[in-house]
Amino acid sequence: MFLTFGEIMMRVAPPRRLRWRQALPGQVEVTWGGGEANVAASLAMFGQPVRYLTALPCHPLSEALVSTLRGLGVDTDHLLWRGGGRLGVYYVEPGANQRGSTVLYDREGSAISLAAAGEYAFDAALEGVHWLHVTGITPAISQAAAVANLDLVMRARGRGAKVSCDLNFRKKLWQWQPGTAARDLARQTMAQLLPHVDVIIANEEDAADVLDIHAAGTDVAQGQLDVQAYEEVARRIVERFPQVAYVAITLRESLSADHNNWGAMLWDAAGQRAYLAPLDQQQQYAPYPIRAIVDRVGAGDSFAAGLLHALHTPRYAEPELALRFAVAASCLKHSVQGDFNYVTEAEVAALLAGSASGRVQR
Repeated sequence: MFLTFGEIMMRVAPPRRLRWRQALPGQVEVTWGGGEANVAASLAMFGQPVRYLTALPCHPLSEALVSTLRGLGVDTDHLLWRGGGRLGVYYVEPGANQRGSTVLYDREGSAISLAAAGEYAFDAALEGVHWLHVTGITPAISQAAAVANLDLVMRARGRGAKVSCDLNFRKKLWQWQPGTAARDLARQTMAQLLPHVDVIIANEEDAADVLDIHAAGTDVAQGQLDVQAYEEVARRIVERFPQVAYVAITLRESLSADHNNWGAMLWDAAGQRAYLAPLDQQQQYAPYPIRAIVDRVGAGDSFAAGLLHALHTPRYAEPELALRFAVAASCLKHSVQGDFNYVTEAEVAALLAGSASGRVQR
């Protein structure tokens, strides 16, 4: 059983890639999203037993949200229902061509930001759990959430469960300690968590923001990556946290809002070897060219879910195959609207086998 812990929110977006000033007043699209919930949804789509833990206010919106998760097969029996706090909201205005997407958070005073560690039934939620997945988003929400997150991780480790953490640096969220800059607060807080983590997942920028470990020859803002430099980044992460078995880093070259190149690197600490995916016929790194992005939000979460699923599935468990599966799963996420990756293992396997033309399946 997998367990993920973190905040899930109501996601609000204008329809048809309109800008907010065009869309309002008018109808909007409402779905659900949140890093850890996105991972749980993907794992459930892959057929993995997965439990999701969060704190929610008691009202019909939360009930509708939980119905969606249960419909995917996610175990929600251990949620914390609170009388105080609200459901967080985030607003996303999708970008197009040279105009990037924007995100506006409205999650202050959310149920999970107010809940103390002692309010959760952590031990009950950990029953039968062999793997816990957390992110750097939850500790960024509030000090209470940071303490609860660390408490859960320590309990999971005490029970012998493995832990994965996606660094997920969110500058707009690390504001709960006045007078401390966002990056400094993230580095101080995550330094307490990461010594208890077995798998670290990050994007091109996270290691620099959270760990002050930088990839040479890279300018993420310009979409320029020196892919080979991330091997050294991973080595340095494992030197700092020697209990880490794998470091996975997604590699996005953003040429425009609609055209990204997508791949990843996996560092295997035991084998002292880096793997890249995808590869061309000459076994050289050749990222997926994604030229008509439907929605890129949640791509990193779909990568994390793909990696965890693959590592726990015998036919994909070898590091090289696990990485290939994770990258293919997250590539397909760019074709799916919303945070959740409504993609099956069979669809990922088809892409791995070379079925990338998008032809109609009859």
